[in-house]
Amino acid sequence: MLTWAYPDFVAAMLVLALVLGLLGWHWRRGGRLAHLLGSRPRQRGWKAVLRLAAGGLLLAAGLGPSLGVSQRPVRTAGKDVWLLVDVSRSMDATDVAPTRLLRAQAELQDLVAQFPADRLGLVVFGAEAVVQCPLTYDQAAVQTFIATLRTSLLPAGPTTLQAPLELLLSRLTVAPSAGSPAPPRATALVVVSDGEDFGENLEPTLRALGRTGARVYTVGVGTAAGGKIPKGNGSFVVDGRGRAVQTRLREGPLLQLAAQTGGQYAELTNQQNGFGPLLRSLQAMQGTAEQVRTVAVADNRYRYPLAAALLLLALDVLLTVTIIRP
Repeated sequence: MLTWAYPDFVAAMLVLALVLGLLGWHWRRGGRLAHLLGSRPRQRGWKAVLRLAAGGLLLAAGLGPSLGVSQRPVRTAGKDVWLLVDVSRSMDATDVAPTRLLRAQAELQDLVAQFPADRLGLVVFGAEAVVQCPLTYDQAAVQTFIATLRTSLLPAGPTTLQAPLELLLSRLTVAPSAGSPAPPRATALVVVSDGEDFGENLEPTLRALGRTGARVYTVGVGTAAGGKIPKGNGSFVVDGRGRAVQTRLREGPLLQLAAQTGGQYAELTNQQNGFGPLLRSLQAMQGTAEQVRTVAVADNRYRYPLAAALLLLALDVLLTVTIIRP
């Protein structure tokens, strides 16, 4: 099936119209000159056809005609990026517009697009933690899972940062199967949360993570002033005294995670977006082992129309004709 690498047909039509206009102008100019000399132009038709065909072939080459696919090896740096996203009810707070979770989703989708050669995975957590998307090279799949994040994905309960960290720790410490040892891979964990943590002491988990070499990058979503948690019917979540709960960003646990694993902390608010520096730090993180994987690539056949166009242009230069004969 024929496809096009650069299917900008509007621009192509504009270029074609310009070429036709120039050829028409040249045709009329030759006719006027012959008329002034009292002669008539000869043998111009096949030259015009030659130039028009060469222009059309150059245009086709520029669009990048592709026919079929070929398998090509791609080297990767062996880096895994896990996205750990807090989907507890407090992420519905609107102190970061439109909500903490929706703002985080938009930034995460931009981040995913910057890692075409690395594996990405997604974990959601609240009172518990679940792998939403296993490690994959398929960016589109990760983007889809990020777009479907909701605070209703997990049962309501006190948020714990320990659950997602221990879930990934169990995966990082699994021994490779005999006969096919997996090469070591650099691993980064990106924790996106408002920092509310009602779990146990994180110290043992952080020490275990440190031994694996994984780095934890944290993003604090929210403000110190905080915001109320909407319930979807115009009301807000209330405490035991009937007062609206005010959820606030708690930076302490997130700063601890980043500091003890060699990672980095960033803040995400209406006024400040720390995803830029965090992204640059992630990209600078080098993989510990190269791997080769095969990907299907469209086979661009631009060289064939380009070669034909150059041949026609060479003929146009070499073969001269008498345009005006007395």
